[in-house]
Amino acid sequence: MKKPLILILLLVNLFFSNSALSQKDNSKILNAFSDRVFNGDGYGPLESLKWKYKTDGKIFSSPIAKDGIVYIGSEDGFLFAIDEKSGNLKWKFKTNGAIHSSLSLFENIIYFGSFDGNYYAVNTKNGKLLWKFKTGGEHWLGEVGMGGMKPETQYMEDLWDFYLSSPVVYEKGKSAFVLFGSSDSNIYSVDAKNGELKWKFKTNGPVHGTPVIDKNKIYVGGWDATLYALEAESGKLIWQFQTGTQTGFKGIQSSVAVHDGKVYFGAREPFFFALNADTGKLVWKYDAENSWILSSATIKDNIVYVGTSDTYALLALDTKTGTEKYRFKTNGWTYSSPVIAGNTIYIGDFTGNLFSLDLLSNGKKSNLTSTENRKQLASSILKNDLLDSGYTAQNTDLSIYDNNKKMMDQFYKLGSILSTPFISNNTIYFGSADGYLYAYNLTK
Repeated sequence: MKKPLILILLLVNLFFSNSALSQKDNSKILNAFSDRVFNGDGYGPLESLKWKYKTDGKIFSSPIAKDGIVYIGSEDGFLFAIDEKSGNLKWKFKTNGAIHSSLSLFENIIYFGSFDGNYYAVNTKNGKLLWKFKTGGEHWLGEVGMGGMKPETQYMEDLWDFYLSSPVVYEKGKSAFVLFGSSDSNIYSVDAKNGELKWKFKTNGPVHGTPVIDKNKIYVGGWDATLYALEAESGKLIWQFQTGTQTGFKGIQSSVAVHDGKVYFGAREPFFFALNADTGKLVWKYDAENSWILSSATIKDNIVYVGTSDTYALLALDTKTGTEKYRFKTNGWTYSSPVIAGNTIYIGDFTGNLFSLDLLSNGKKSNLTSTENRKQLASSILKNDLLDSGYTAQNTDLSIYDNNKKMMDQFYKLGSILSTPFISNNTIYFGSADGYLYAYNLTK
């Protein structure tokens, strides 16, 4: 599948339960990016819809569940707390901006960011505000005449900048701190209990990537195309690694995976990287065939799994060498991050499909579940059931920004899945651009 025309031109001149499927880490800190491998047995595709909850905005945020409640943020500006069994609303918390960050839980506090420029701490029991921290402002990446699109004098928001940085909690002794990036180019550490600033680290561009903590270090990348390794307690720089800066192929949107002394991540520069975790030196890189990698990787049994943009794939790479073991083809851009339970890997794509793959089949055995919108609209929006920019744009000029925006709005109607699934109590939860939080029973 081809990129929007403008990118083609640029190339020439992106737990807490005892159930069979539950969060693996039983600690009191829980977030969508620290560990995407859940307990489970065998192959467990989606079985039946348990319930779905409608919000009034697209959902890019990833859900999280604990103690019978699943939490999700929406573009309508609300954080929702939904009963896991019934799908009924427990409470909701209003912000003054879209919530594109995912969530972290620590004790009885949930943390998240909003495009109103605040990062919030809210009581999970009643939805009451505990504190909020004001950044220098949150915004989508943008510039005049972005990427050479027309008209050259128009300010343009990046149509593929989907997420805000998601907060993660770092606990040391009796203290705990919340770490997150910001559109104001800083990485922040604030007290988890009161929101007071501990330290901040200045980068050279907006930071919409999510920090990952490992062995008292945090790893996070941003729109300056640099991956940073910082001391978690002090914010002191340990090392940094620069990815490519070619127009249209600059920036890091994914979070890293850390495994066996290496840091793994993808970037808009069309490569997937493995670095030495101590030094930041390149160990290997995988050529993603001019495809952005916005998906965050998941690792199991020395295989790293990650979604790709324009090659429409879930890749399985050898962690030691970067050799491709196999790829599973999806129907469109694959920006959702994969999660694993037992021998099953789950991932969503931009056309509104959620795939369940049997890991023991090397991608040959799979099932898919589609959003209702996709089932109804695929024949009119997709070409041969595949995402095709030119077809959906009705052959309009995709070097013009507004035509790209109209094309993206059409894709969103399918119920694009950019949300990373979460598994709890034999149920998988994920959000969609159709505004729904879905809860599906998993095959036991």
